[in-house]
Amino acid sequence: MSNTIQAVGRRKESIARVRLVPGTGNRTVNGKAIAVYFPRKTAVEGVLKPFELTSTGDRYDVHASVNGGGISGQAGAVRLGIARALVKVDESYRKPLKQAGLLTRDPRMKERKKPGQKGARKKFQFSKR
Repeated sequence: MSNTIQAVGRRKESIARVRLVPGTGNRTVNGKAIAVYFPRKTAVEGVLKPFELTSTGDRYDVHASVNGGGISGQAGAVRLGIARALVKVDESYRKPLKQAGLLTRDPRMKERKKPGQKGARKKFQFSKR
């Protein structure tokens, strides 16, 4: 499979390994169809956005393996992986994907819980007496 393009996408705690294979537009995530794996319509639309911007909708099959995090983080990781793989396919896709912000790794992470507090920001209730 020399014509297989691989890329990695990350978001929050999720890591997605994406393989693009020339095909008919068959897209699977962890062995399931994208619409089945991501129940929210907005998540599916976000994952497929790189294909819309580059007009490569049914030219590639996507096989993604994703683990860690939740639905939103996994969808973002798969989207970044697809965008990176498309740039490897054709460098001319870089400009529209970059302008749409799809090649930038979202650096936001969960803030750690601090000692002596209830959570990252929330404090225990203060009692004067």
